[in-house]
Amino acid sequence: MTSDNKDNRQTDDEMREDADAQPKQCGCRRSSYEPPRGKLNCYNWLDDIPGSMAGCDIVEVQFKNTRKGFFRNSLHLPLETGDMVAVEMAPGHDVGQVTLTGQLVLLQMKKANVKPDTEIRRVLRKAKPADLERYEEAKAKENDTMIRARKIAEDLKLNMKIGDVEYQGDGNKAIFYYIADERVDFRQLIKVLADAFKVRIEMKQIGARQEAGRIGGIGPCGRPLCCASWMTNFVSVGTAAARFQDISLNPQKLAGQCAKLKCCLNFEVDAYVENLKRMPSKDVRLETADNTYYHFKYDVFNRMITYSTDKSIPANLVTISADRAFEIMAMNKQGEKPLTLQPDGQAESDSKKPYADLLDQDNINRFDNKKRKKRKPKPKGPKEPDGADEQTQQRSEKPKGNRQGGERRNRPHGDRRKPKGDRPDNTPSNNNQSQNG
Repeated sequence: MTSDNKDNRQTDDEMREDADAQPKQCGCRRSSYEPPRGKLNCYNWLDDIPGSMAGCDIVEVQFKNTRKGFFRNSLHLPLETGDMVAVEMAPGHDVGQVTLTGQLVLLQMKKANVKPDTEIRRVLRKAKPADLERYEEAKAKENDTMIRARKIAEDLKLNMKIGDVEYQGDGNKAIFYYIADERVDFRQLIKVLADAFKVRIEMKQIGARQEAGRIGGIGPCGRPLCCASWMTNFVSVGTAAARFQDISLNPQKLAGQCAKLKCCLNFEVDAYVENLKRMPSKDVRLETADNTYYHFKYDVFNRMITYSTDKSIPANLVTISADRAFEIMAMNKQGEKPLTLQPDGQAESDSKKPYADLLDQDNINRFDNKKRKKRKPKPKGPKEPDGADEQTQQRSEKPKGNRQGGERRNRPHGDRRKPKGDRPDNTPSNNNQSQNG
């Protein structure tokens, strides 16, 4: 073995030893932490400001799904976002992930309605490999525990649905989240569950919206569910919010994944209510010289109103501004009737031909495959004998003559056409005469 090969082998061995000597990722902290999508995550916009972490020893720790808690770092551990820590619980300890540190934690506590005199538990330590191993074992039992708990509740004939199960990090306690429309006496259920799983049982009732927030998902808008990404409190939603926004009262479109009315119906309803105060009422009729117009629909933010000559169906629709509607209302109170709803000079401009999309560029369905009519298959005739196939092949190989030049096409003997008119009868007498002749 040459000296160069020895040197290369030594360098490779040294590289392996260095790689083995480096501390491996034990899971206590992610190498490149990325905040989870949704799950009530808060972006720490003070992270890169010097001194923003000082003066606050409370950290935010996230557990399964949207459950979070605030804990005091009394040991002054160097905690950063993404660290796995063991926190104090009663009894035992739990394992969670640090999601926020610094001054923003105080704002999050205020948003979560945590009172100043509330006792805050401590952060015990950074999670060790033994803590993480026990945490993963407890986490692996959650799905089977939920299925068995549902079967036990069904056997006890309890009108409830167990939606989720969460084990504590040390495996000594399990939280059962359930949904029920009425009050449920689950004292017997707790005894059966404690005997079956040998852990301490805690029951928490949640609503349909909280269940959707814990499970998560994608809404019809294409974004993560609001209840799983940023909403912490749920306000009652009514159909009046849909009426103010002129949304069709279709239960299938108004309901979210929780089978309740969508929370987003309340997001813009205040703006609609405020703008509707500066619009004419729906009950107002506008009188003109030739017709009576009734309210049909609003365009709230553009302050445009569409009127129809019929109360129930759209007929002779005319769209005017809110200022023009107030002007006609004032004229009607004085006993005057304008010729048309449109102001003078605007009717001619509106009569111009509207924009036409000749290239069909504004149509979102232009790339869809349109159904094409299927062509009818040609009828297949009876197969010709082999001799006929040879004759047709010979005809195709021979050059075709020009019929206008007087040159006749070569046809096989049996394919000659007879002249039109009376054809001779194929009687024996005629055949004999032809042979004798």
